[in-house]
Formats: sequence, structure tokens, C-alpha cells
Amino acid sequence: MTMDQGPVGRIIFLNGTSSSGKSSLAAALLRVLEPLHFHLAVDAFNAMSGSKELPPDELELALRRMRGGFHRAIAGMAAAGNHLVVDHVLSEPWRLRDCLEVLAPYEVVLVGVRCPLPELERRELARGDRPAGLAAAQYERVHAHGVYDFEVDTGAYGVEECAAQIVAHLATGAAPTAFRTLRAALATG
Repeated sequence: MTMDQGPVGRIIFLNGTSSSGKSSLAAALLRVLEPLHFHLAVDAFNAMSGSKELPPDELELALRRMRGGFHRAIAGMAAAGNHLVVDHVLSEPWRLRDCLEVLAPYEVVLVGVRCPLPELERRELARGDRPAGLAAAQYERVHAHGVYDFEVDTGAYGVEECAAQIVAHLATGAAPTAFRTLRAALATG
């Protein structure tokens, strides 16, 4: 059986620390975006393994393979013509490099999801499902690449307003350039 692939899908790529509101923002976007979009979350891929305990070295390798697979699943969904809202944590340089390579054929709108550290710590504590200090550990690293097509602040605005800001940005028709800029910077060292 063959699939009529048609045009590839657009990828709205949300990058922010743990507890920054990416998943809630993605849900808000799915309610207002046209046409139909799908939410692909790195946390959903993390949960696929269950709760099996592994030694630290095996766990690191398993997580790296899973995240590489996640990046390729994003590409596969877009290649099949699906529009996506991706939520990810680019807290390690290799993750960004891999996304830049794997997602090169696709239109990627890179959105920085920011939130002040005290609010992240408050949310993390209230959630109770994340290790204490995870957001703080990721805080500087997640946005270290410094280039976005658009940014939102979930500490200053609710997710519905942030979703509206993203939709308004998309409506301008501005071509996404962040991934292209980052790819060029990586190529020149």
C-alpha cells in the first residue's frame, strides 16, 4: 500500500525548560490552529519505556537513542504531511545539532518558551512529578543557542495568550529563519 504524501507539514517547535508550560501551550495551540496539528512531546516518548531502573551509563545511552528516535519521528510525521506542535527541551547541544540535521527538509518555526526561574521552581514544586532543581539545571542551557523565530513568556502571560501570540506571529507570514541561521552557524564553526 502506498500513501499519497502531498506537501510536507509545518513544525512549530516549542523549546523551554521543564515546567515552562510547553505541554499546556501545545494543547492551547491545538485548539486554535488551522488546519489540524498533532502534538509530539518528548515527555510522551520518555514515558514509553515505563519505569524500569537502569544503571546511569545504560540510562544515558537509552535516553540518547530515544531522543534521536523522537527527532526522526518528528521528521516522519512531517514527511507524511502532518502539521506538528513539538515540545522539547534542547538542554544538550547534540539535541539541537541532531534536530538541525534531521529536520533540515522541513519548515520549522522555532519558538522559545521562557519563564522566570522563581516561577519555574514554584511550578516544579507544585507538580511534584519532577526532580527538584531540574528546571534550574536546564535554565541557562536550554536557550544557550540564542536564536528563535518567536518567543513567549509563560510567566507573564497565560498559555491561551501565548498561543494567541504565536498564531498572530504565524499569520504575519514571516518565513522561519532560526533553524537556517543555526545550521549556518554550525557549518562555519
